[in-house]
Amino acid sequence: MPRRSTGKGDGLATAEAAPRRAAPLSPRAAATRQRILDAALAEFEEKGLAGSRVDEIAARAGANKRMLYAHFGSKEELWLAVLERAYAAKREEERGLSVDSLPPAEAMARLVAFNLRYTARHPEFVALLNQENLHRAAYLRRSEMVPALYFPMLEAMRRVLARGASQGDFRAGVDPMQLYITIVALGHFYVANRHTLSSIFGAPLDTEAAIAAREAHIVDVVLGYLRP
Repeated sequence: MPRRSTGKGDGLATAEAAPRRAAPLSPRAAATRQRILDAALAEFEEKGLAGSRVDEIAARAGANKRMLYAHFGSKEELWLAVLERAYAAKREEERGLSVDSLPPAEAMARLVAFNLRYTARHPEFVALLNQENLHRAAYLRRSEMVPALYFPMLEAMRRVLARGASQGDFRAGVDPMQLYITIVALGHFYVANRHTLSSIFGAPLDTEAAIAAREAHIVDVVLGYLRP
């Protein structure tokens, strides 16, 4: 199991915890492992953990069950590996935002836009999180890597809030964890429920125009809350 990183990063642009790693693999073995992960992601997105079958994942990966078990041990361990990789991929992109170099309001707007648009581009991430919540995070609780990914991100948000407060742009005393949850929720709910909402309101909510309108709305909501 990976060990939790205790180092502090330089904003979102600093290297953070990496997915769990075992002994170095040969190029062929690494390629097989990658195919299994890709196949498992597609299978889990479609059918969830309970509905997915190891033999179907192996067939989809062009491998066999023996190789799958050799790399991951069980379907549950494969689920956790896929989940960790999904979180790590989001953090990898988020690091590139470099919000410490931006004015506070622009930095916050960029965080809002990124979280909405990343979720819209990656419905598989929404599906995995929804499934893991159905399991009450039983598998995610075993991961030390995923919580470690969030520590540098929250510190970066804390610095943006502190700069904004010191410059008179933001109110003081905002909890970075609560604000981050709000930002993620405002985008995640929209994407996760876009089909039902589109049906209810009689308007397609997955078009670029609709997502841009949602982005502008969330930015206004968040910056309005932060206003002194």
